[in-house]
This record gives sequence, structure tokens and C-alpha cells, in this order.
Amino acid sequence: MVVGVLLYRRPSFVSSTSPRDSSSSELKGLSLVTSNSSHPSRISGIPDSLSFDKIIAGGTCSPITCRDFMSYLLYVEHAAENLQFYLWLRDYTERFNALSENEKALSPPVPVSPLDPRLGPKSGPGVRPDNIVSKFLSDAFCSSPQQPAVPSPTKPNPFTTPPHTPGIFGDSDYELGNSAIAPFSSIESRGLNKINHRQIAAEAYQSAGMGWQPFSVHPFRDEVTRVVAIYIAEGGPRELNVSSRDRMAALHGIVHTTHPSAFDPLRKTVEDALLYQAHPNFIRWSIRNGNPPRIIFAICLGVGTILTGLMIALLLTLSNLSRGWRAMAAIPWVVGISTLFAAHKGMCVVLHGIHARNIHPWELWADEGSNGESSKESFESQATSNSREDEPWRAKYEKRNPIRKIFEKQVRIKEPALRQIQNAIFLQSMIVAIIASAILCAAFVTLPSGGYLP
Repeated sequence: MVVGVLLYRRPSFVSSTSPRDSSSSELKGLSLVTSNSSHPSRISGIPDSLSFDKIIAGGTCSPITCRDFMSYLLYVEHAAENLQFYLWLRDYTERFNALSENEKALSPPVPVSPLDPRLGPKSGPGVRPDNIVSKFLSDAFCSSPQQPAVPSPTKPNPFTTPPHTPGIFGDSDYELGNSAIAPFSSIESRGLNKINHRQIAAEAYQSAGMGWQPFSVHPFRDEVTRVVAIYIAEGGPRELNVSSRDRMAALHGIVHTTHPSAFDPLRKTVEDALLYQAHPNFIRWSIRNGNPPRIIFAICLGVGTILTGLMIALLLTLSNLSRGWRAMAAIPWVVGISTLFAAHKGMCVVLHGIHARNIHPWELWADEGSNGESSKESFESQATSNSREDEPWRAKYEKRNPIRKIFEKQVRIKEPALRQIQNAIFLQSMIVAIIASAILCAAFVTLPSGGYLP
């Protein structure tokens, strides 16, 4: 019950680091507490079993899986690029760390500027690019300024760009409803290379004040170029909503190296947007077990039942029956008030009784043609735009009968932690209904008999 109260205090989930509202200075109504997860803090009121790390790692069941999280960001919040970039960066970091030492030496970490640690290597009119490039080449190929490092013949060639390996998730993750990162090579083979990534990336580097192009000898340079064109360059198909300062700092690092540290200026902004805004909103949204037509129907049903109880109480008060009969109005009042309270929280008490939920509109035709392909593309970190306005299911759902929408198909809720939260909300609705009905009954019982009806 305490969990339900914390989740439904309706706080503002817009943090100071949120890319959608950088002017907010605090998380209103929320407190940060320490956690044993990989993140230093989490939102209080959300159980550890539904934490962000648990969802990303595939430790939750439907409807709180990573795939459900991605669908929510695509169709409800319209900010899936943050999760897509986060999954790619996590996978990329693991693949980069798995390279040999000679290959990693080609892309050393971003040096920290003493004037501004966020901007990495200093650049501008007073700094020549040749000096920066010379330093990077010296670090990559020389063990000391005087003695060049000769690669061992038994080790991989340091000038060879390593192959683009598949992500850390297997193909079976699609079936489990968890995240999956598509291999880089599969993007081109399926014809998703629809934009000139190199040209867009070059324009992005020039807009950041850099008149030179990065070295192709860096590991995963082609992949990083695509990421710059899709996520970092202004006007990209999945442009991240970050500040121009963070964007320029990232570009200054990426042009010199493909080391994961080059993305550090963007990492915190994306993680904070997911951890403090998208994840809490997703948990609250997932608690709703009914679609909007079903919730509207439940609200109307609750109001109608309350009015029915009121009519019964008035008729019994105007009759010659004893005052005790007026307590019969408490039955419809309890039913109506509990139904109305639960519907106000987005829950249908009937669906809660069978631990089920209405399926979402985009799930109705998930197995038909392009919609199923679109679902997989959402997990491909370097695919096309996130726009889903032209998907076929939208027109089909608009033509669907309103009565059919109310009694839409249902699926069982498998996540135990989510059912516990819903149980707490249902218990709250019953307590509120009993207390309100008792007050109404006491008010009508104290009234004198009208004697106007036989």
C-alpha cells in the first residue's frame, strides 16, 4: 500500500538534467536514495524489482520488459532515441573493451582540457589541428617519444579496423521481449542506409569548428560516423535532445578518437533523461490496465452506480420504512466509489480481478507485415527515423468499433511486482469507498422519515 501511495503522489518527473526542460532545478515530490545498482541513485517509491537496470537487463516480465519500455517511448512519449542510443553505447563500450591492446591503442581516451574538462581536446583558432593529431599518433604508435613501438607479428595488425560484431544480446531476446542490438553489417544488407552518413558527419564536424576529418584507421570509425549522423548531428533522423555545449564537446572528442570516453558529454544527459523522467513515467503508465475507452467506460459506470445509490437513499428517506433500510444504499456506493477511484488511477477493477490488461493498439496488428518489422527496427541503433505516424495500425484502429475498443482483447499481467502495486491501489479504492459510504449512510440515516411514499 505504501508503494502505491508513493507512486501516485503525481510528482513532477522533470529533472534539472532532463533534455526537455533544462530550467527545472529539482525533482519535485521525489527523493534520491542510494541503490546497489550500477547507477548511483534511483527514484524512491519504485521497487527494486522494477528498477531501470532490472528492466534493461531483462529481469522483468510483461508488461515491464525492455521491449515494452521501447514501445512506450516510441508511441507514447515519442523519445525512443535516448534508449536506443543508451543501448548502443553500452554495447559499443563492451565491444571496444574486448579489442586487443594494439587495436585500442589506435583510439586512446579523450584527453581532458585543463580549461574545460567537458570539451576534451582544445580546438579553435589558437590551436593547430596538426599538433593534436601528432599527439594522438604519438600515443598510439610509440611506447616512448624516442622509441617506436613495433607490433609483434603474432598480434593482430593495429591498422586493421576490427569487424563489427553483434550486440551483447542474442536473437532470442526478441522472443523474450528484451532489448537487442542489431549487428552493424545487417543494417546495410537490409537496405536501411538511406542517408549519406559521411557527408552529414562532415557537416557536423565543420559546424563544431573543425576543418579536418577523422582518421579511418580508428576502430569502428564507420560505425561511429553513422552514429554521429543519426544521433548527434543537428537534424539527424534520431537527433538526441541535448544542449549545444554537450553536442560540441562530443564532436570534438569523436573527431580525434573512437574511444567510448568521447561520448561522455552525452552519456550523463541521456542516462538522466531515462532514469529520472522516462523510467518513472513508464512505470506509472504500465500500472494502467485499461485502454482509454475502457477507463472512460469505468468512470461513467462508477458515476452511474453512485447516482443509483443516491436515488435509493432518497426514496427510502421519503418512504415510511424504518431508517435502517437506508443503509442499503451503501452497497452501490461502495461499488461505485471504488470503481471511480480505481478508474481515476487508470485501473479497471474487473480487469484487475483477473490480473489482465487490455492490449495496446500497436499490439493488435503486431504480427502483420511492416508493423512487426518496425518493432525490430526500433532496437536497431543505426536504423531510420523513429517516426511511426504512418504505420497501418493507426488507420485500422481509428475505424474500430467503440464498443469493441471498450471490450478489447486482454492479456495476463505476468510481472509480480506490478500486480502488487495494483493490489495496493485496489485496496486504497476499497478503503476510500467504505469510508465515504459510511459518511453518506450516516447523513441519510439521521434524516427524519418523509412519509411521502407508502
